[in-house]
Amino acid sequence: MVVSTQKQDASVNTVETIEREEITVRFCGDSGDGMQLAGTQLTSTSAIFGNDVCTFPDFPAEIRAPAGTLAGVSGFQLAFGSRKLHTPGDRVNAMIAMNPAALKANVADLEPGGILIVNSDAFTKSNLGKAGYEENPLDGVDLNRYKLFKIPINTLNAEACSDTGLTGRAVGRCKNFYALGLVYWLFGRPLEPTLRWIDQKFGAKPSVADANTKSLKAGYYMGETAELFPVRFLVSPAKLAPGKYRKLSGNEAIALGLVTAAHQAGKSLFYGSYPITPASDILHELARLRKYDVRTFQAEDEIAAMTSIIGAAFAGAFAVTGTSGPGVALKQEAISLAVMTELPMVIVNVQRGGPSTGLPTKTEQADLGQAISGRHGETPLCVLAACSPGDCFDMAIEAFRIATEFMTPVMLLTDGYIANGAEPWRIPDVSTLPKFEVKHPGPSAEFEPYKRNDKLARPWALPGTPQLEHRVGGLEKQDITGDVCYVPENHEHMIHLRRQKIDKIADAIPPLEVHGDQSGELLVLGWGSTYGAIESAMERCRARGMNVSNAHLRYLDPMPKNTEQVLKQFKQILVPEMNLGQLRQRLRAEYLVDVMGLNKVQGKPFTILEIEEKVADLLNGKPS
Repeated sequence: MVVSTQKQDASVNTVETIEREEITVRFCGDSGDGMQLAGTQLTSTSAIFGNDVCTFPDFPAEIRAPAGTLAGVSGFQLAFGSRKLHTPGDRVNAMIAMNPAALKANVADLEPGGILIVNSDAFTKSNLGKAGYEENPLDGVDLNRYKLFKIPINTLNAEACSDTGLTGRAVGRCKNFYALGLVYWLFGRPLEPTLRWIDQKFGAKPSVADANTKSLKAGYYMGETAELFPVRFLVSPAKLAPGKYRKLSGNEAIALGLVTAAHQAGKSLFYGSYPITPASDILHELARLRKYDVRTFQAEDEIAAMTSIIGAAFAGAFAVTGTSGPGVALKQEAISLAVMTELPMVIVNVQRGGPSTGLPTKTEQADLGQAISGRHGETPLCVLAACSPGDCFDMAIEAFRIATEFMTPVMLLTDGYIANGAEPWRIPDVSTLPKFEVKHPGPSAEFEPYKRNDKLARPWALPGTPQLEHRVGGLEKQDITGDVCYVPENHEHMIHLRRQKIDKIADAIPPLEVHGDQSGELLVLGWGSTYGAIESAMERCRARGMNVSNAHLRYLDPMPKNTEQVLKQFKQILVPEMNLGQLRQRLRAEYLVDVMGLNKVQGKPFTILEIEEKVADLLNGKPS
């Protein structure tokens, strides 16, 4: 919906105000230009204002890439709206480019007629050369398709901060707040939340706080008085469910979910990890939460991180490690040991582009095969996948519920898109959180370490408990006694038992839920972070009268018990994945159904339009 109204601005100028349901903004500049900070402040302010928000930070892969080069471009995209949002937007409505490299790397994503604000001071001969421009694009015709505003941000920011006593270099660091202030004016955002943040952040450095405050206000009032912009935009607050909200990223949600799970079970939390992009923030967050009976250990390598949590689980703690695909590869031998010992623990894999170092700051879903069958031998474990930043909280708790109930390692998949992305998260009522009881056997002369319950889970015996001495390790165990056993029949028996235990988890998870008609022409099935784009595309398609349904898998091994039944209710099945078809191959092998793929491995998430167009093609009979 677009509604045009006339409004008298606070200044003497009359500007047109256009009401929009949703706006997508992208800040882009050098990695030192503070684009992530500007985007985060706009996100927080929009959330406080009452909008639903969804973000997509985009980091450069190079460490200290040369300033002004394409390799050093950093971006932050967010959408804020008056309705529920599932993605940070397809096409960008307004872009702020702080230098030529940022313009070149991002301008193709700006919608025709979109607002393009550039820091014209940065378009020097040197910077143009670093970005690969032979001529200044601001003087050409290629940008005529956009509403271009050339603003000397460096100069205006320096003028605003001239009396703060800071050096020129320190003043230059404030220019992101000048750009942010201009965006606040353009989209009717209040200054107060960011002004409070500046006071809290820089209160001990009055000159720095003063400079950032002046820069923010100068950008805002420049928009108000310069008569450059013929319109402003209004996005009304969204009608979200009542409650108290906070902005939450996927990695933050994982950390909070892990701590909550341990607290609900009355357990200590141990996190052993080796730093790796994009999972490192989980370690940072948990280190801050040490007063909640959290112990964090930064190991010397991935193998040490994994084996440390095996020890912690053996000792009775809620044990977890976090990493990305390359780290999981290094952990796999120790993960096999964890499966053999049948101890409860969680392995978080925040997927990124591969192979090898690949695209370390970009997103991908290519570790599903690795998660399900990437180890040596027959080594089953439970595999889950979160679908959004907020869902990371719920799935972290669910991972520990399953791990302790079935005495098995659980791998929880997220990826860079949802790990770094953020959304408003309604803080749950503590009384509604799942609480699960963890039992340890007491002293018993009849203790048998591998005697199983109806879930095929063995007892979680704590070391030091009288009469519960037992053997753990990587050698095959004899059923019931846990003694080392090389009998061929026992080995095959234990292989089947461990697989059957994972299969039994299907009895303890919810069924696969279908949105739309329960049977029909086409089912779009997703997993992980494709959820937002699929959900938005399905809303559009069904609004156009298309016969299409969708479902989303959060449990990948085992899958929900009704998965085969759901699949066979539809003539066509489409699986969008940010890989070459790993879930598609598994569905075909497991259920003998014809599944089509929509695959993308560009380090970028799906757009809504990509899925919408593919659905339309399939329903119109175009070849897949």
